[in-house]
Amino acid sequence: MTTGITGTTATEIADSVRTLVERGDRVPGALLPPVRTLADTLGVNRNTVVAAYRQLALAGVVVSRGRAGTRIAARTRIAQEGYAADTVLRDIGTGNPDPRLIPDPTEALRRVGGRPVLYGEPVIDRALEAWARDWMTEALPEARDIRLTITGGASDAIDRLLSQTLARDDAVALEDPCFLSSLNIVRLGGYRAVPVPVDEEGMTVAGLRAALAAGVRAVVHTPRAQNPTGASLSAARATQLREVLAEHPYVLIIEDDHFSLLSTRPFHSLISPAHERWALIRSVSKFLGPDMGLAITAADPHTAERLALRLSPGTTWVSHLLQRLAHALLIDPAVRAQIDAAGAHYASRNAAFIARLADRGIVVPPSDGLNVWVTTDAAARPVAEGLMRRGWLARPGDEFELAGGGAASALRLTVHELDDADQERLADDVAAAVVAARAADARIDG
Repeated sequence: MTTGITGTTATEIADSVRTLVERGDRVPGALLPPVRTLADTLGVNRNTVVAAYRQLALAGVVVSRGRAGTRIAARTRIAQEGYAADTVLRDIGTGNPDPRLIPDPTEALRRVGGRPVLYGEPVIDRALEAWARDWMTEALPEARDIRLTITGGASDAIDRLLSQTLARDDAVALEDPCFLSSLNIVRLGGYRAVPVPVDEEGMTVAGLRAALAAGVRAVVHTPRAQNPTGASLSAARATQLREVLAEHPYVLIIEDDHFSLLSTRPFHSLISPAHERWALIRSVSKFLGPDMGLAITAADPHTAERLALRLSPGTTWVSHLLQRLAHALLIDPAVRAQIDAAGAHYASRNAAFIARLADRGIVVPPSDGLNVWVTTDAAARPVAEGLMRRGWLARPGDEFELAGGGAASALRLTVHELDDADQERLADDVAAAVVAARAADARIDG
């Protein structure tokens, strides 16, 4: 039997299938040979073919239909953050900061010139490094020998940290529901995502314990303003999770404190002084603007050294002009006051909308961040469709979901730019769409 598939290892077989798909020799929906058939054809162990198909599934190349076989996946859109293109609807699914609250860099730009930076010089600007060391040391006062580096944003840091720690098909613990960028990094890297449920206090203890038992080699965690739920780690939960992690000191902890200077919640960390492999990432995109493309990572010496090896001057370094600009803004008292005011604005506008939903019988826990996570007790897609008919473009929770744990009955809404009248109208429309969706669910169940 000629399949066109070649290889003797899982990676070779998976690469062969990828090549066939890229050449158009296997179209979406095409059935791949059964595991036993392909193993016999290639003269390999069946487990080798199983591993190859698993790699392809993790990368989104194939989908398994059980007894219906494994088929080439349809080319579907990968969910991304940001504004939706070409819509006439009011977009409340963006996840964006308010552009009016991002500091104007014009004056600071005039002050950040100076001598050119050449190949072979330090990757991180010395003035920014000194400021960032105080910032990170305040967050992790008991950490030993903090090393700093710089990347092109938090997602860039997470991608590099995982790639220097994991091999294809290695397991990584992700919050469920999960930040879209982290979810896509894991999928495209060919790693195996192990979901850890999130409640109002952060990752659950039972969920993290189960993930560690499943053999995860890294844990990606958001200590504050978890995206999409807005949850922040409580002091009690942080203590409980550190106790669980104490038995796994070489599992890499990656903390993405993306909301940092804007957050109204205290910072609690999973990183204990005795933990061996860890990294704390703080980007500037939420308060200085997404276009800044800059994040500072504090890490243990081993992790920092391996991360730095992937930052080669001249190819993947972060512009020193950009670093100087960030530093100039971060040490400016007027800018810091503006950042503080922005954080208070996001918190108050989100709280106002949550109160409006409560008036309409929809209870949403207090949250931090740019978004509000609205549980609907009804399928989210019909609710989102109901909002579309009322002029709103919302983001359903299943885009953030890993394990089918309930995110499909939630919406993530970005409401901080809405004035009081628009918030009132949206709250009315959410309530009406939820009632309609629940009624439709009841008819189906009946």
